[in-house]
Amino acid sequence: MRIHFIVHESYEGPGYFTEWAHLNNYQVSFTRVYLNDPLVYEHEAFDVLVILGGPQSPRTRQEECPHFDSLGEQAFIKRAITNNKAVIGVCLGAQLIGEALGAAYQTSPEQEIGYFPIAMTEHGHMDSKLAEFDLAEVVGHWHNDMPGLTSDSVVLAVSKGCPRQIVRYSRLVYGFQCHLEFISEQLVPLIEHDQQAFNTESRGKYIQDPSSILKHSTARMNQLLGGFLDELVQAYRNF
Repeated sequence: MRIHFIVHESYEGPGYFTEWAHLNNYQVSFTRVYLNDPLVYEHEAFDVLVILGGPQSPRTRQEECPHFDSLGEQAFIKRAITNNKAVIGVCLGAQLIGEALGAAYQTSPEQEIGYFPIAMTEHGHMDSKLAEFDLAEVVGHWHNDMPGLTSDSVVLAVSKGCPRQIVRYSRLVYGFQCHLEFISEQLVPLIEHDQQAFNTESRGKYIQDPSSILKHSTARMNQLLGGFLDELVQAYRNF
C-alpha cells in the first residue's frame, strides 16, 4: 500500500499518519509544497492520498503565498478521486476536496484551537469506518474555516463550534476538519507559528491556552484515526 502526502507547511506535518503507515509497513511519499516540490500526477504512484492542513484557504492566491497553487491541488485531488484512489483531507485538505468537487468552503461559525468534543451524527454512527468512535470524542482542532458540501456528501460529525467536522464525500473520500493526527511533538511549532491566536484580549471561547494544549494526550484520537484508516484501506482493496 502506497500513501502519498501533500504537505503545505513544515510546521503542520502528517503526525500519526506516518506512524500508522510505518506500523503497517506501507510505503510513504511526500509532495512538500513549501519546498516547491512539483505536484505531478502519476496514476501508479500511490493508493491513498492525504492532503494536510495549513494556514491558507482554498482561495489563497499565489501572489499571497507563492508555494501554494490551490487550483493545481484541486485538479490533482479531482484526478485522484476520478481514478478511485482513497483520499483523505485534513483541515485545509478537507476544504480543498470540497472545492475540487464543486463545493465552496465556508467560514466556520467559530474558530477552534485546542481539544474539544465532536459528536457523531446518525450517519456517522452508522459509518463502519468510524465504528470505534463513541457518540462523543475529544479531538484536536486548529481552524477558521470548514469544507463545503456537495449534494452527495454526508456530515458524520459536528462540534459546538463547527457543524462540519467529518464529511464523507464518497465511499473512499473523506474530509476531516478536525485533527486526529496530532502528536505532541508537532504542537510546539504550531503554537509558535500562531501566537496571535492566543492573545487573551481577542481569544475566542473555543481557543485553549498553549499549556492546556501541550498537556493533552493524543493517544485516543490517534487510535481512532488508525482504526478509520485500516477500514478505508480495506474498502479501497475491495473496491
